[in-house]
Amino acid sequence: MSLPEEKYIKRCFELAVKGTGSVSPNPLVGCVIVKDDKVIAEGYHEKYGAPHAEANALAKAGVNAKGAVLYCNLEPCCHTNKKTPPCAPAIIESGIKKVVICNIDPNPFVAGAGIKMMRERGIEVVTGVLEEEGALLNRFFFKYIKEKIPYITLKIARSLDGYISAEAGKQTWLTGPESGAYVHSLRARYDAVLVGAGTVNADNPMLNVRLAEGRNPERIIVDGNLNSSAGAKVFNDEEKEGTILITSVKGDELKLSRLIEKGIKIIQLPADDKGKIELNLILKRLGEENISSVLVEGGGEIFSMFIKEKLFDELIFITAPVNLGGGVKAFNGEIEANLKKIEDFDLGSDNLTRFKL
Repeated sequence: MSLPEEKYIKRCFELAVKGTGSVSPNPLVGCVIVKDDKVIAEGYHEKYGAPHAEANALAKAGVNAKGAVLYCNLEPCCHTNKKTPPCAPAIIESGIKKVVICNIDPNPFVAGAGIKMMRERGIEVVTGVLEEEGALLNRFFFKYIKEKIPYITLKIARSLDGYISAEAGKQTWLTGPESGAYVHSLRARYDAVLVGAGTVNADNPMLNVRLAEGRNPERIIVDGNLNSSAGAKVFNDEEKEGTILITSVKGDELKLSRLIEKGIKIIQLPADDKGKIELNLILKRLGEENISSVLVEGGGEIFSMFIKEKLFDELIFITAPVNLGGGVKAFNGEIEANLKKIEDFDLGSDNLTRFKL
């Protein structure tokens, strides 16, 4: 693999991330077209339903695309099962002589077919350039397209001795302003933020993006027994129509009807006698709602469910430099999964560690 190939694929990554928060559940894709060792056009997938990265770059290149090399971090599509025209035929028609790709598209409607189509028309295709970095960039999409359930990240703010609150039912603010800004930027990258009824009642969070740039995620409240306060901010603020309440099929119909009148989306799923809804059912339904990534923010009961059933992909600890000496534990028991540490850095006086399952 040549250094220029890596250089231009890295530029594709830089372009691709500009679509964060706007293209889901589609992948993040950037494209660079090079001719005579000069970049003649760039593009990225800017918005769901809008032209793809390759189409945007080809439109800018025009007739100059003939004989050029096209770099793209994901295999160009070749199917018509979507809102926009396929990219592989457009590349062929443009006269591009060579295509360099990072990742093969796992979508069963593509999965190498785009590469095959271009090669059959005489285009040289190189694959696997910075493949691991590309898979990391599009980890939400790859998980969603393969398993039809969202990518799950648990974000746990805790004390040094492992508590998330000093007292059950009451909010304890542990982390500093730097951590707050980081969490808001994190929210903007995910399709949805998920909490349980206990967090809604104890913290009355807004769960939106205020301390960073980016779109607000959808807000998911898991509340099998319908215990959430009807006066909570998530059910009454300006973004209330971006709130999804997941509850039991045996919920209080009057309370549910009033929430529906406010614009809250209600998803009713079967629950056990204690009002617990199986996580597998929740994740499957969220996948059906085209939610490809979820940031889980609490509380202890919700964290415990995801950890016990190993239904998460990443785990982020933000640890404040305090000991509470008691209160509500971040989760029950120990983490039995094999975790790989992938990040460790300070956020002001706090520390962040990120693990991958």
